Amino acid sequence: MKRILTYGTYDLLHWGHIRLLKRAKQLGDYLIVGLSTDEFNAIKGKKAYHSYEERKMMLEAIRYVDLVIPENDWGQKPKDIQEYHADLFVMGDDWEGKFDELKAYCEVVYLPRTEGISTTKIKEDLEKLK
Repeated sequence: MKRILTYGTYDLLHWGHIRLLKRAKQLGDYLIVGLSTDEFNAIKGKKAYHSYEERKMMLEAIRYVDLVIPENDWGQKPKDIQEYHADLFVMGDDWEGKFDELKAYCEVVYLPRTEGISTTKIKEDLEKLK
């Protein structure tokens, strides 16, 4: 069984997220999503609209996702790769090169983002509606 591991905040879930998760799952058999906790988002200077528990529930409802784990800090990825026996680490290509050190533990793949959609764009578009 080939296990894939990815991470993100997955706030304001949109079709770009679904497409990324679908493509990640197509690379193997079992998709694990490390979901940024509210506390970790605060450290990163981010505030999610939905709570961790709400975002986790939505991700668990997506058929491509097999397991959701909490992401608590930047440094946990090597430990998670080993603990969950991940064969492949997948992120969007806006992170290209940022996680190459994980190649010591597993294969690393950066997938193209879906053009024209992002959580940031949704927030900006909503702000224009005010």
